[in-house]
Amino acid sequence: MPQKIIRLTVSDVRFPTSLEQHGSDAMHTDPDYSVAYVVIETDQGMPGYGLTFTVGRGTEIVVCAVEALSALVVGKSLEEIVSDFRGFYRLLTSDGQMRWIGPEKGVIQLATAAVLNAVWDLWARSEGKPLWKLLVDMDPRKLISCIDFRYITDALTEQEALDILVKAQMGKQQRVDQMLKEGYPAYTTSCAWLGYSDQLLKQLCTDALNDGWTKFKVKVGADLEDDIRRCSLIRQMIGPNNTLMIDANQRWDVGEAITWVTRLAEYKPLWIEEPTSPDDILGHAAISKALAPLGIGVATGEQCHNRVMFKQFLQASALQFVQIDSCRLGSVNENLAVLLMAHKFKVPVCPHAGGVGLCELVQHLILFDYISVSASLDNRMCEFVDHLHEHFKSPVVIQNAHYMPPKDPGYSCEMLQSSVQRHQYPQGQVWKKLQGQ
Repeated sequence: MPQKIIRLTVSDVRFPTSLEQHGSDAMHTDPDYSVAYVVIETDQGMPGYGLTFTVGRGTEIVVCAVEALSALVVGKSLEEIVSDFRGFYRLLTSDGQMRWIGPEKGVIQLATAAVLNAVWDLWARSEGKPLWKLLVDMDPRKLISCIDFRYITDALTEQEALDILVKAQMGKQQRVDQMLKEGYPAYTTSCAWLGYSDQLLKQLCTDALNDGWTKFKVKVGADLEDDIRRCSLIRQMIGPNNTLMIDANQRWDVGEAITWVTRLAEYKPLWIEEPTSPDDILGHAAISKALAPLGIGVATGEQCHNRVMFKQFLQASALQFVQIDSCRLGSVNENLAVLLMAHKFKVPVCPHAGGVGLCELVQHLILFDYISVSASLDNRMCEFVDHLHEHFKSPVVIQNAHYMPPKDPGYSCEMLQSSVQRHQYPQGQVWKKLQGQ
C-alpha cells in the first residue's frame, strides 16, 4: 500500500562542543555542533529521519526554512515522490516564491537537504536496505531519473552519466564484497583542532597511531609561526610515510594562501583545504596552479553551494580533490550529480564529514561512489571525526581506520530520542543547566 506522509516535524538540536574547543578552526573558533533534525511520519507507521548540520547560532533559521518547505511534502506518498524524484527535487528547489531566497544555496538549500535526507531514509527503510545498498542495487536508469541535470549538461549529459553507471556494473559485486570485508579508507581530523593544546594534540596523535590511523588532517590559518610549529610537531609524530593534510577553513586571500602554504610545503601536505572563499572558483584555480609544482593539491567542497559550482570548479581545474557534503548540497540527488561529474573529470572524491551525523550519512555516498561509479581507491579517503556518534541509533563503525558499511536499513540519520530531548535548544536539559535555569 502507498505510504502517505502525514506529518513533518523539525527540531533545533545543539551540542555545547565549544566548551572543549572540539571543531575549532581558523574561521569557526567556538562551534556548538548542531542539527536541524527532521522526522517524517507516514500513515503506515514507518518514519523517515533527516538532518542538516550547523554550528550553533542560526540553526533556528534553518528550522524555519524546513517548516516553510514542509507544505510541499506533507500529503504526498513515498511512491509518488520516488516515481518522479527529479520532479520532486525540482518542486522543493524551484518553488515560485521560496526560490528567491536561494536559489539552491544557503539556508534554503540546507533545509532542502534535511527534508530530502529524511525522504531517502524513508525510501531505504521501506526497501529494508541501508541507503548505500539501495543505491548500488538500483537500475542505472532509475538512478539517473533522481538527478536534476538542469544547468550541468554542458559538463555532463544524462547519457554520459548513464554510460558511467553502466560501465561500472562490471566488477560491482566484487567491490561490494571487498567493502563488506575491508571497509572504505578514512582519515582523521580529531587530533588537531586549532584550539587544542600541544599536549592534547600529542596525546591524541599517539592514540590515533596506536589505533592504526595513517592519514591526519591539521587545522591551520590563524598564525603562521603557530602553524609551522604544529605541522612540524605532527609530521615528526606521524613520520615521513604517513599522510598529512592541512585545512585553512577559508581564512586567506588568494596571494596570502599561496605564500602561507609555500612556507608549510616542507611538511609535505597532500592538500590544502578551503584556502580561500568557498565561492572563489578562479581564486582556487590560481592557488592550484601555483602550488602544483610543490606537489600540493587543493581540496574544497564542504561549503560549495550546489552542483553548478562544483561543475565550474571542475571545468576550471580549480581543485584536485572534491569534498562532497551530505547536508550542504541538495541531499543524495545532488550529490549523485557531483560524484558523476567528478568521475568524468577524473578528480578523486574525498568527502567532508564530522560535525553531527555527517560521518553517518556520507559513508553511504562514498561507498556508492566506489562500488558503482569510480571503482577506484587511488588518492581517495573519507574524513572521520570522533565526536557525538553515541547520539545515533546506528553510529558509524570504524575498523583499522576504515568505514565498515552500515547494515541497518535507512540513511543512518536516526538519533536517540533521549539525546534529542536533552539537547533541544533552548529548552533541553543540557542547555537549561548551562544557562543556570
